[in-house]
Amino acid sequence: MLRSMTAFATRSGAFGTASWVWEMRGVNGKGLDLRLRLPEVAGLEAGIRAAAGKCLVRGNVTVSLRFQAVAAAAGLVLNEAALEAALAALAETERQADLRGLTLAPATAAQVLGLRGILEPGEMAAQEDNLAEVLLADFEAMLSDFNDMRAAEGAALAQVLTGQIDRIGALAQAADGALVMRAEAIAEGHRAALARVMEQPAEIAPERIAQELALMAVRLDVTEELDRLRAHVGAARELLAQGSPVGRKLDFLSQEFMREANTLCSKAQNAGLTAIGLDLKAVIDQMREQVQNVE
Repeated sequence: MLRSMTAFATRSGAFGTASWVWEMRGVNGKGLDLRLRLPEVAGLEAGIRAAAGKCLVRGNVTVSLRFQAVAAAAGLVLNEAALEAALAALAETERQADLRGLTLAPATAAQVLGLRGILEPGEMAAQEDNLAEVLLADFEAMLSDFNDMRAAEGAALAQVLTGQIDRIGALAQAADGALVMRAEAIAEGHRAALARVMEQPAEIAPERIAQELALMAVRLDVTEELDRLRAHVGAARELLAQGSPVGRKLDFLSQEFMREANTLCSKAQNAGLTAIGLDLKAVIDQMREQVQNVE
């Protein structure tokens, strides 16, 4: 099955006093570049990288987690150590201000309790050990959705690429037919050129003429290019049947397709064959664009 590198998935969940929203986005990439935007939860990043590495081979993939503890749902617990540290810091601040002749407005209890870390969600501390496990399970469910979308996109890509490869094969076949017409035109041109040479007063050795004609035939021969095009068509079909990860191989193969098409155009010496070569280049260029999306 062919897979695309372009996909998107999202998922939301909750556990005790925690709620979250996942997002996962994937675009083209030469290798696997996994970028994580996560809150501090022990063991979460390592677990995500391990899970993603099992099923992702290529692509720039971004995973983000918007996480929030819902304190009101479980009540608050006073962190006495944090409170003691905050009060000590306030007392020292007031003392230093007095030494400098400054008068500070007294802090209210509400202001002290509002400091970060003074009040904590009551159930959150007890659930912290299990939170990473729950989050990882939720991530794996989203990862499954993400891969489903990549597979669906890949199926559509496979249809497009199959059509393009079939078109390349058909054009290579058409080039065989054009060679027959070109051969007649080239033979006529050679006969005319040879007649002009023979009319020259200086005598030219027959061996020299035969050698030049042989060199011209070699320079215009496109048999090998067409044979390689047909071989590449067969290889491309095998890769599509094999399924991902074959994106790099298909990319290399599309470059080889273009190499043969360029050579065909340079050797064409015939309007019909040139037109076929240009059509080949257009289809191959479209194919290369699609291949960039394949894992």
